[in-house]
Amino acid sequence: MDWLNGAVELGLLYAFMALGVYITFRILDFPDLTVDGSFTTGGAIAAVLITNGVHPLLATLAAGAGGMLAGACTGLLHTKGRINGLLSGILMMIALYSINLRIMGKPNVSMMGENIVFASIDPLIIMPFVVIIIKVLLDLFLRTDLGLALRATGDNAKMIRSFGVNTDNTIILGISLSNGLVALSGALVSQVSGFADASAGIGMIVIGLASVIIGEAIFGAKSVFRATLAVVLGSIVYRIVVALALRVNLDASDLKLITAIIVIIALVFPSIQRVFKEKSTARKRTAELVAANAKTDAVAGKRGGGVNAGA
Repeated sequence: MDWLNGAVELGLLYAFMALGVYITFRILDFPDLTVDGSFTTGGAIAAVLITNGVHPLLATLAAGAGGMLAGACTGLLHTKGRINGLLSGILMMIALYSINLRIMGKPNVSMMGENIVFASIDPLIIMPFVVIIIKVLLDLFLRTDLGLALRATGDNAKMIRSFGVNTDNTIILGISLSNGLVALSGALVSQVSGFADASAGIGMIVIGLASVIIGEAIFGAKSVFRATLAVVLGSIVYRIVVALALRVNLDASDLKLITAIIVIIALVFPSIQRVFKEKSTARKRTAELVAANAKTDAVAGKRGGGVNAGA
């Protein structure tokens, strides 16, 4: 069962990235592609600092701060520069590729033999507690006035502006927080894998969306608490599905294809389920109408028979 332990471990490490995508994708309704760049930024900052003797915990926190800065730049491009949200993310993602290479000084940085966060403890032991703490803190934040303003900005920006809320600030905050979590995930993943690579973030947005969609499809998202829990569990389920797919003689090079197929299924399944439910409801209503009409005809027939007998 080593493969299962490995899948759960990866799911927990990527859970922060999934939570970050949840903030932009579901809460802000913002198509943020900065994720592909900020994930690598987190790994790059952590790797460079750790290899230069910085304490791994401080290096990991610095990586999260770097991700928040990248997210803030995307938010500023969109809100102050009036650039389309999707294009803002693409521009920042492209810029971060060069920035990450500048940070590392080369395409990849090895951390083999270095002191990392998980040097003295198994990630599978500590990560569940860390993920729960971050999840609870996010839930509490989203219940504050600022968190409610953030959620309202995604639901109806015009309405929340009418109450005097500066939606530009909430958008920048939300994207910053999102990419901070993504970079934190990148820093942790790079430490577990033993290296940071300039191309590590390619496709991260799809993986994050897969985790969010799978979690919501399986566990539901009727409240913030349940939605964030579903995202975390969705990240784990996604990794288990990928591990199972790789065990049936699929190549590692097929990972992106597997991810795309999983996302397609997760997106299509609720629609198919809804169609079957609507058809079932329609059949039930038709049966009820037929029964009601039959009953009405029977009553009318009895009344007509009674009138003829009286005559």
